Amino acid sequence: MLSSILRDPGSDAPYADSAPLTLETIPVPEPRRGELLVKIERASLCHSDLSVINGSRIRPLPMALGHEAAGTVSAVGADVDDVRIGDHVVLVFVPSCGDCRACLAGRPALCHRGAEVNNTGDLLHGDAVLRSEAGERVNHHLGVSAFSQYAVVARESAVVIAADVPFDVAAMFGCAALTGIGAVLNTGQLVAGQSVIVFGLGAVGLMAVMAAAQVAGTTVIAIDPLPEKQALALRCGATAVGAPDQAAALVTEHAGDGVDLAIEAVGNSRVMEACLGLLTRGGALVSVGLPHPDQTITTSALQFAGTGRRLLGCYMGDSVPDRDIPRYLDMWRAGTLPVELLHTDTRPLSELNESLDALAEGRVVRRLFTLD
Repeated sequence: MLSSILRDPGSDAPYADSAPLTLETIPVPEPRRGELLVKIERASLCHSDLSVINGSRIRPLPMALGHEAAGTVSAVGADVDDVRIGDHVVLVFVPSCGDCRACLAGRPALCHRGAEVNNTGDLLHGDAVLRSEAGERVNHHLGVSAFSQYAVVARESAVVIAADVPFDVAAMFGCAALTGIGAVLNTGQLVAGQSVIVFGLGAVGLMAVMAAAQVAGTTVIAIDPLPEKQALALRCGATAVGAPDQAAALVTEHAGDGVDLAIEAVGNSRVMEACLGLLTRGGALVSVGLPHPDQTITTSALQFAGTGRRLLGCYMGDSVPDRDIPRYLDMWRAGTLPVELLHTDTRPLSELNESLDALAEGRVVRRLFTLD
């Protein structure tokens, strides 16, 4: 099978020239006990992929990248009795063990075992199964490795969906939808009549805008330096849009003394600090972006106890994938979650390196890939 593999991190842009990803032929692995073999129908490119390539997120190499995808089950391993060959699935980048303290607390996105194997490049039920043609171990990316023709995943990394959901739609539900919608509804717990500001209008930020716009009586302010993304946010339901230097004025105009909820989907500590300053008393900042690990924030410690403001970490939208993906797909079916607006285009996997530049420069929201 063909698979896009990263061997050296920290490549310089333009990535079309440095070509950090190589499209290689590797053997198709067999699923083991508790695993599935999935034919990847659509995979999409996310900033989390870019953060591995530019060295912001340290992962074991070589690694077959890609963590957001949908596909068709091609083979089923032993002890899997609730998935059949031919089922359509959305792949999820945190497999949950069901037994750790996070899973038992109803927070599978924070699964301890899932985080451990994601960090080592293994799968939930065993060591990595990917090998180069020469027999070299190739690590899995977040238990998925979607930039490939096929992926072996833990059963816990797949959510079965209805066969009539287009793969172009389904592919965006494994990361962007879970993270962006979950940041608003699960972590931020936005309620009717509140106000929200979203910084960063990539796919995750725009999913957050869509989710917030569905809550009755909400005011949704969307911030991004790119005018075309501001325009897209209005189509996604934003009340007002603007550039970062307009944020404070927009909050004053539309939310008075501050917003109830701020979603930081940029991955920048300075933006996080700015968001804290835009909250009303008792407001919450949900941190969704992935800053470089060297970044720090500086703020007044008194504002938390003194004004009741909250800083909330959010991973995978605090989602329960088996619950939330069907729920979000119902919202899409009802026409209230127009995720098709985020689909920029579909390209062959051979154009991944050039697409990294388009993503880094903000020229695409969600570019999908196919090997057909």
